[in-house]
Amino acid sequence: MRETGGRGPRPGRGGSGGGSAGNPGRRGPGGPGRTGRPSGQDGTGKPGPQGRPPRQDGQGEPGRPRRPEGQDGHDGGRKQGSGRPGASGRKDGTGRPRPDGATGRPGGTARQDGQGAQGGSGRQARPEGTSGRPGAPGRQARQGAPGKQGGSKSGSPDRGTGSQAAGRPRQERPAAGRGGPQGGSPGRPANGQPGRPRQGTPQDGSTRGGRPAGSRTTGSRAEAPPVSGQARQSRQASGPGQAGGGSARPRAAGQARAEAPGRPGPPRGPRPPRPSPFSQMVQGLVSRAGWTGDPGSGRGRPPARPPAVLRLGNPGRRISIGLIGMTFVLSIFAGRLIQLQGLDSKVYAAKAAERIRPEKLPARRGSITDVNGHELALTLEAREIFVDPGVVTTPQQRDRVATALATELGVPKEQIMAKFTAGGRYQQVAAAVDPVVAQRIMDRDFKGVGSKHRYRRDYPGGDLAGTLLGFIGADGSGLSGLESTYNKLLAGRDGEQLVETGAGGQRIPMTGNTLQTPVDGGGVRLTINRDIQWAAQKAIADQVKAVGARTGSAIVLDVPSGHVLAMANAPELDLKNWQKTAPEDWVNRSVTDVFEPGSTNKVITAAAALESGAVNPDSVFSVRDNIRCADQVLRDSHPHPVERLTFSGVVATSSNVGTILAAQKVGDQKLYEMLKRFGFGAKPGTGLPGEEAGLLPDWRKWSGSQRCTVAYGQGVSVTALQTASVYQTIANGGVRVTPQIVAGTTGAEGAFTPAAPAERTRVIGQDTAAQISGMLEAAVSEEGTGNLAAIDGYRVAGKTGTAMRYDAKCQGYCGYTATFVGFAPADKPRLVVLAVVQDPHRGYYGGEIAAPVFKKVMTFALKSKKIPPTGTKPPAVRIRAGE
Repeated sequence: MRETGGRGPRPGRGGSGGGSAGNPGRRGPGGPGRTGRPSGQDGTGKPGPQGRPPRQDGQGEPGRPRRPEGQDGHDGGRKQGSGRPGASGRKDGTGRPRPDGATGRPGGTARQDGQGAQGGSGRQARPEGTSGRPGAPGRQARQGAPGKQGGSKSGSPDRGTGSQAAGRPRQERPAAGRGGPQGGSPGRPANGQPGRPRQGTPQDGSTRGGRPAGSRTTGSRAEAPPVSGQARQSRQASGPGQAGGGSARPRAAGQARAEAPGRPGPPRGPRPPRPSPFSQMVQGLVSRAGWTGDPGSGRGRPPARPPAVLRLGNPGRRISIGLIGMTFVLSIFAGRLIQLQGLDSKVYAAKAAERIRPEKLPARRGSITDVNGHELALTLEAREIFVDPGVVTTPQQRDRVATALATELGVPKEQIMAKFTAGGRYQQVAAAVDPVVAQRIMDRDFKGVGSKHRYRRDYPGGDLAGTLLGFIGADGSGLSGLESTYNKLLAGRDGEQLVETGAGGQRIPMTGNTLQTPVDGGGVRLTINRDIQWAAQKAIADQVKAVGARTGSAIVLDVPSGHVLAMANAPELDLKNWQKTAPEDWVNRSVTDVFEPGSTNKVITAAAALESGAVNPDSVFSVRDNIRCADQVLRDSHPHPVERLTFSGVVATSSNVGTILAAQKVGDQKLYEMLKRFGFGAKPGTGLPGEEAGLLPDWRKWSGSQRCTVAYGQGVSVTALQTASVYQTIANGGVRVTPQIVAGTTGAEGAFTPAAPAERTRVIGQDTAAQISGMLEAAVSEEGTGNLAAIDGYRVAGKTGTAMRYDAKCQGYCGYTATFVGFAPADKPRLVVLAVVQDPHRGYYGGEIAAPVFKKVMTFALKSKKIPPTGTKPPAVRIRAGE
């Protein structure tokens, strides 16, 4: 609401001159704000009495007169020299000059201009008798009440006393668009009562935004002539009370606004149409929103300037500063990158190469199984434990670590303490530790103690077939037995990767670069039967211990195939603690130890004699208990009178003299050839490491006595496997099958590849083999030397052997070799079992020492293989002539 020039104690309405205290104009002192409405003529800021005529001298005339160049003065409410020159305040709050110099609104108090008219002018006075709002009936002026007072309510001094200065020429407001002709406005009482002017309606011809008012109103508006010097002087002569104040300007009822002297009024135009009630409501809403123009015209005075707020910085400047900062930082990075990748690249590459080292990726070693797939040697997960002496430095740390590792690993504490003083940054403490044990060690969180993934070889049977299987070394390579023979197949192929270590020598995780992928090893399946192996191993071990022998061996062969079902030695190698076993016990004595076979070799002489036709089973020999051969006298195993024995009797009773007599009929060459055909002097062909061929001198090199001793197994040497192979040939009808111990292999994918069939060789005729089988069956009878090898229910054929043992330590024959070898069932042979005991001290005959071992092993093997007795009775064999 704007009845007066001032709005009470709010800032922004009063002039900057001597208005009421605490009520500055819209701008502070010196600012180009709008001044309040001129106060009364008394300069008190209060409205003058009703009926006071408006000023007619043009002093304080509203408008924005231009200040002439070089003229000094005050802009009502402006300090001298500040703000824009001549920018006076609006006379009526709108900034528009009154067209006719009227001093008030219709029905309201007239505004009076004082000296501050130049800087803070109000609205021009309307002509006398004109109403404030043309054509607005129904709004009656309040009777006798003065308009709202501007400035201070307590009668503070006038709002401004600025000196009069020349301003921009005012424009006269045309009559059209404001009121009717002079003399009054219809519908408004002309009684001088103050009325409420229409809000938002321009009341004068002032310019908006620096544009002349005449350029935006309808109708003709004439530009006000420049203010004359006389008029300016009359304004300057006004007292301070004449400045724009906040009091209402009194106007007599019906009095028309007086125009400023010397300034013609604007031409009148047609009266605008009366606004509708809806337009009045819109104008009220617009005025409440702060819009002070004419809503109907689409143009108006802009709202009051909002209070000063914190202005944001220039976004362009901020972006520029940010880009400069980013460029600077990136340039530092780029420079460092050029240094690393260009200038110092070789230096850093050399340092990096020192931290990269190759590391082996071990392949998983293949398994060794028996004929039924039971694992005899297998590979398990393991961990390698190592220490870094460079990290464990203090004596207290070393003592604590060594104590814990010794307890967990079962090694002496002193051995671990020695690792800390050995130097270097890597010392292996244990190569193959159980993962559970290793995890317990790592859970202690010792600094300088680490673990690596490794594999360890395990042998579930302990010493079961220990010398046959062999063992591997710390590097994972086979050192003996089948582990050595088939090492390439079992080991596979290790991989390799490059790893990076930190400054302390510790491996940096996730830095491995695999160069070669490891390939797991294949498996080996043996012909060994785990159960029969266990029985043979136990039987020979028990007997060696019982008779106080040095060593012993037991072999079981499958007659038709030549497969080795068991190969036991005593003492056997414990594969879990092979380091504690003497190196001479690492070998497989069944194929490495050679000995003179003794009487077990008589079957070859018999085969040669029968094959040559020089004798037959019933041929009778007159046998004494001794015979001279060259310079030697050779004797039977026991003294006896002269006996007439058949050739079958000679074999059954194991007579040395009778065998020499038969060999003399064959001749040395044929006997030598027969020995060769049975495999003497050649390796059996199993491929086992350390396999020996024995010793068979050429027949032309035999000595005089040797020509006799070779016939009963002295002067030649064989292995246990060679002897067993001889009896397998006889049991197989005279066909020799090369002994075979590997049934096949398995690849990394588990596919089984069977071994090639063993070589088969005809050695003697089937009839000869059958005749010899009958002789051997008689040797196990009550009259034979091997009756302790008989098995109830089964027909058993076999031969004892007792030979003088050659010992290199005594540089001659020292001790005996007791042997028994045979097969069963005799009429349909399936299995061959050999037992040999070296240097027994509680007896030495083969029938006493070795035959019991044969019986135990053969009995178990027959049951294990589920070989039933044939149920036939052995044929009668004539031992002595005349029987």
